[in-house]
Amino acid sequence: MVLLLVIVSCTKSEKTTVQKKIKMEGNPLFTEFNERIDFNKLTADHVVEATDTIISYLKTEYQTLYNIENRTFDNTMLAFDNLIDDMTKVQNVIYLMSYTHPDSTIRNTALEMNNKLEKYANEISLDEDLYKAVKDYSQTNEAKSLTGYKALFVKETVEGFERNGFALSAEKREELRKIKDNITEIGNSFSKNIASYEDYLLATVSEVKGLPEDYKKARKQEDGKYKIDLSYPSYRPFMKYSESDKARKELYIKYNNRAADSNLEVLKDLLVEREKMAKLLGYNTYAEWRLEDRMARKPENVWDFETDLVKSVKTKADGDYDELLEAKEKYTDATNPKVIKPWENSYVENLLLENKYELDAEEVKQYFPLDNSLDGLFKITQTIFGVTYKEIENPSVWHPDVRMFEVFDGEKLVGRFYLDFFPRENKYKHAACFGMIKGKMTDNGYQIPTATLVCNFPAPTDEMPSLMPHQQVETLFHEFGHVLHQMLTTANLSSQSGTNVARDFVEAPSQIFENWAWNYESLQLFAKHWETGEVLPKDLFDKMLAAKNVGSGLATEAQIFYGTLDMTLHDKYDPTSEKSTDDVVEELKNETTHYPYVDGTHFQAAFGHLNGYGASYYGYLWSRVYAEDMFSIFEKNGILDKETGMRYRNIILAKGGSEEPMDLVVEFLGRESNNKAFLKSLGL
Repeated sequence: MVLLLVIVSCTKSEKTTVQKKIKMEGNPLFTEFNERIDFNKLTADHVVEATDTIISYLKTEYQTLYNIENRTFDNTMLAFDNLIDDMTKVQNVIYLMSYTHPDSTIRNTALEMNNKLEKYANEISLDEDLYKAVKDYSQTNEAKSLTGYKALFVKETVEGFERNGFALSAEKREELRKIKDNITEIGNSFSKNIASYEDYLLATVSEVKGLPEDYKKARKQEDGKYKIDLSYPSYRPFMKYSESDKARKELYIKYNNRAADSNLEVLKDLLVEREKMAKLLGYNTYAEWRLEDRMARKPENVWDFETDLVKSVKTKADGDYDELLEAKEKYTDATNPKVIKPWENSYVENLLLENKYELDAEEVKQYFPLDNSLDGLFKITQTIFGVTYKEIENPSVWHPDVRMFEVFDGEKLVGRFYLDFFPRENKYKHAACFGMIKGKMTDNGYQIPTATLVCNFPAPTDEMPSLMPHQQVETLFHEFGHVLHQMLTTANLSSQSGTNVARDFVEAPSQIFENWAWNYESLQLFAKHWETGEVLPKDLFDKMLAAKNVGSGLATEAQIFYGTLDMTLHDKYDPTSEKSTDDVVEELKNETTHYPYVDGTHFQAAFGHLNGYGASYYGYLWSRVYAEDMFSIFEKNGILDKETGMRYRNIILAKGGSEEPMDLVVEFLGRESNNKAFLKSLGL
């Protein structure tokens, strides 16, 4: 294959830098402006070539930026944003391929090249010439007169450089670069070990008693046993329905030992390097460094938040646990009804829902085939946001299961997204929105944002469609909220586009959408029995609603445990001490939850958020406060009210990170935010 690198450059005036176009002929990772990516043609060689080409190109372009004499926003800050965008357009797709591509050569090459790109990003973040260029511009009269998104971008960029090492000597910055490279490699290993870990339980006929027939049929082996893997669609139903306490315990232990053979040491190494980085930068802890540019600002605010939550949910959690104890004693023949073991809670809670609340989750599931749920999600979001989605027939994708859609505002194409819904070997195990191309204003017009929604929903069979437990319907709505944040952005800069917001706010635009999965007006649009077409009966919905907050206190305790564990490891733990991360998990689990730590388990080894969300997991509950508060406006005006939807679209989704998140929330609410709606959502 002969590759031709074409770099086209033009200059409008001395004051304007026009974004250049990079095209590598025959390589699908370099496309014409707003052209679709041809994944069918992608090879491992393309991934390597694209990585080497973009790094070489950026090195040349950064040199040009450094040598500018009369600095302006356009030739310095906009040029910098253009270069960030050039890199992320390549890296984001490579990152996605490293977690989803079925070809192991492409997948492993993508992971290797992503490491290389992250190391180059570390190099750029410590480039003194780049810092000097930005700092010099920030001190010009033009920079000092800026307002709005431009002023915010300059401020955050300078602060970002300075909090990432430019108070250090050149020698110390080189030391910092090596630490950052180590963090990159270790973090990627941590995530890869989770994604590639494979284990399963071979269950007997008696051990799958109580499980749905479609579940058993999909997992039956030739020898008559049942292969239960550790993906969500396998694990969660088994823990909920299997009548075998022994099998549930065995699967629980396997699940909580994912990647423990490798990641316990990897995690320790990650924590050591993060602490070294923080101390080198002059911070007491990694959490102190990490939170400085978040809404929370400092660890003390997070600890106060978690402490207040513990107090707020204690009574509800105690009541939830007592209710489970009563159900265990009443509905099981367990020999020890005074304690709920961790592998019993889902099973006993399901018995409670079926008997006391008369709610059968399997009956509910019949009303939520995936295609209907997706159709309902589309109807709701198209109605309130004034957009339409068009599925592309025979798209060029990385796996036959993947679907592609384009988003239109009237006749105008404004976004593209892919859906990769079903489990397969070596695929990302959870649910997430992977950003690919960011929205951004360019000289050619607006760059169309592109993203992928990766999930692990039950695959359809020849006999029936993919039927969604209601919890997975919530997941679908949640993750599509991230997609919409990407699709409906109008931010001028890639650096402020879509989900490029403070990490402890980024979940709010996704969490708000879970509420539409709990409203009968919206559910009537799509919750229909897969065989009869009957709309979800109101009395069944009422049972779902009555049972919604069963266990909400205990569930919130679990979130507090995750957030507290993350913060403890990054703010109150010495990874070089004799105290192990197992000791931390045991201590916190016993302190913050009603379920005791189980010896021999290593939950933290597969707690993937410790990599990408280090010292930030608290953000899930933190941002939910704002999500529920914003949804209260929809409740007041109508959940399908287009006027409210358009205000939300234009204020929250469109602006991305171009304004401070709290300012956006207050603008949408028309008042200061509070936690009343959040506490109400928990049944408090």
